[in-house]
Amino acid sequence: MSKIKVEELTKIFGKKPKRALDMLNQQKSKDEILKETNMTVGVNKASFEVEHGEIFVIMGLSGSGKSTLVRLLNRLIEPTDGSVWIDGEDLAKMDEKKLREVRRSKMSMVFQKFGLFPFRTIIENVEYGLEVQGIPKQERRAKSQTSLELVGLKGYEDKYPNELSGGMQQRVGLARALANDPDVLLMDEAFSALDPLIRKDMQDELLDLQEQMKKTIIFITHDLDEALRIGDRIMIMKDGAIIQIGTPEEILTSPENEYVERFVEDVDRSKVFTAQHVMMRPEAVNLEKDGPRVALQRMKEAGISSIFVTKRNKELLGIVHADEVSKLVKENINSLEGIVQKNVPQVTSETPLNDLMEIASTSPVPIAVVDDNKLKGIIVRGAVLAALSGSEVNFNGSITEASIS
Repeated sequence: MSKIKVEELTKIFGKKPKRALDMLNQQKSKDEILKETNMTVGVNKASFEVEHGEIFVIMGLSGSGKSTLVRLLNRLIEPTDGSVWIDGEDLAKMDEKKLREVRRSKMSMVFQKFGLFPFRTIIENVEYGLEVQGIPKQERRAKSQTSLELVGLKGYEDKYPNELSGGMQQRVGLARALANDPDVLLMDEAFSALDPLIRKDMQDELLDLQEQMKKTIIFITHDLDEALRIGDRIMIMKDGAIIQIGTPEEILTSPENEYVERFVEDVDRSKVFTAQHVMMRPEAVNLEKDGPRVALQRMKEAGISSIFVTKRNKELLGIVHADEVSKLVKENINSLEGIVQKNVPQVTSETPLNDLMEIASTSPVPIAVVDDNKLKGIIVRGAVLAALSGSEVNFNGSITEASIS
C-alpha cells in the first residue's frame, strides 16, 4: 500500500464550485471556466500515489496549482472533490480531532518563509509545536535537541533567529518539522528564498538526512534543476492539472509533450545524468578460469581490441590488449596474469557525467564502472557524448570497435 494516495483531487475557488466542477467534467479549460463563471480552478482532478520513503517532487510554474495541492494533502485547504488517503485512511472523512492527530503525528510542513519567533531561542522555536501539543518540557527539549543535531545546529540552541544566516534559519524550520518525528514531510518551496550556494547546501543536507530518516517527502519547487537533483520521482503540473509523472531520467529522455520539452530543454545534462545512465554491458574474462585463447576469442566476437579481466566474483583486476594476448598464445603461455594492466580509469555508478567528460576524452581505454569492487559496466566516449547531446543510446549492448574510436 502506498503511503499517500490521491484520487481525482479537485479544488475550485469561488462561490458556486459545483457549476465549475460540472464544466471540468465537460472538459472545459481553466481559462474557459474563469471567463464564464469567474471561478478559479486550483487543482484539476489530480490522481497519484507516493511510496513509503520516497522524495516526490511536485513542480510547475507560478499558478500551476502545486502549492494549493500540497495544502490539500493535509486539509489546510478543503477540497471541492476527490480524496486523499494516508496509510489507507481518507482525510476527507476525518473529524477535526482525528485530523489534528494526523497532522501532529504523521505530517509536518516546512514553508518557504521560515516563520521563526524572533524573541524565542532556537531550541524554543524548534520545540514550539511540541509545546502546543502539551508535551512535557523535559521530553520536548530532548526531542528538539535531537532534531537540531540532525540538521547540524548543535551548539546554536541558545542563539536567536537574527543571529543565524538564512540557510541556518531554514535548518531551524526543518528541525521544528522533524521534532514531531512525522512519517510525511510536506516542503513548500522550502529552499526558494535562499541564495544559490546555500540552497545547494540545503539540498545536500536534505539528501543526507533522508539517508538516515527514510521519511516520505513531498517537495514543492518551480526549479527543475532542484527537482532533478533531489527527486526520486517528479510530477509536473500546469493549470492545476498533472502533465507528467516520472523519474528524473524519464522526464529528461521522454517528455510527455511540448510543455515538458520546454521545461527540460535548458537542463545541464552533465549534472543530472550519472555513469549508470551511460554504462554498457562489460566484456570481461575471468582470470581464474579463462586464458589467452578465450580472451582472444571474446575480443574477436565482440569486435574489440582489449578486454577487462576480473576474478570469479567480478572484482576488477585490470585490462589486457589483443597484441599482448596474441604473444602469449604464440609462446604457449596459458595465463593472462603477467600482462594485466591494472591502471584502468574507474568511476562509480553515481559519478556525474560532468566528472566523466575529461576522463573519457583522455583515456585510451573504456572507463570501468565499479561498485563495491565489482565491475558493473563500462563507458565509452561515444556514449558520454550522445547522452550530453540528448541522443538515444543503447546502453545495454556490448562495445564495438567503432564506438571506441
